[in-house]
Amino acid sequence: MGVKSYGQFCSVAKALDIVGDRWTLLVLRELLVQGPCRYTDLAHGLPGIASNLLSDRLRMLEDAGLVRREAAPPPVATTLFHLTERGRATEPVIAALARWGISYVDSVPGVEDEFRPYWFPHSVSAFLHDRPPGTDPATVQLITPIGSWAIEVVGPTPEVREGVADAPDLVLEGHPRLIIGLLSGSSTLEESVDGGLSVRGDAAVLGSFPLIPT
Repeated sequence: MGVKSYGQFCSVAKALDIVGDRWTLLVLRELLVQGPCRYTDLAHGLPGIASNLLSDRLRMLEDAGLVRREAAPPPVATTLFHLTERGRATEPVIAALARWGISYVDSVPGVEDEFRPYWFPHSVSAFLHDRPPGTDPATVQLITPIGSWAIEVVGPTPEVREGVADAPDLVLEGHPRLIIGLLSGSSTLEESVDGGLSVRGDAAVLGSFPLIPT
């Protein structure tokens, strides 16, 4: 557990005793998004964190049973940090925070936040949920200055993969903020287009493609 405790007989307080310190949830986010990581990979995904603070957070998460480390064999020959089963169980919590926090993404106009391209598909995935059985397949192509991804539904569960899809039903092209704003429901189609988002294909797909969890 963390050095400080709320000292309350409450599961919320006990959870925050472990993950409530600054940077801790973001360390878990990186391990969820990147998978097993070297220390340098984690540091790259956490711009602004001090090296001694990252070491402290990793040690605390290990003590709590959320993270484990192992020595990778050659040619990697370094220590890799993994989530344990208990650590992976934080994924729906972090996904819920992503959905809750989307309205604050543009809350500080003029400030250009740090960004990593691999965060984008993870953010998109937070707004996907299963489709009813028997619905038709659908594909939405996402094109941004940092890369291209496709949301594909063949079965009930939408998936986000890197690359370009063949004959997508809809193409959304523009800044990641515009795409996330539209898919999350925090911006309307009209507002997104006015902001510079290019929409090509069948925009009605957005009405039948369940992106936002209900």
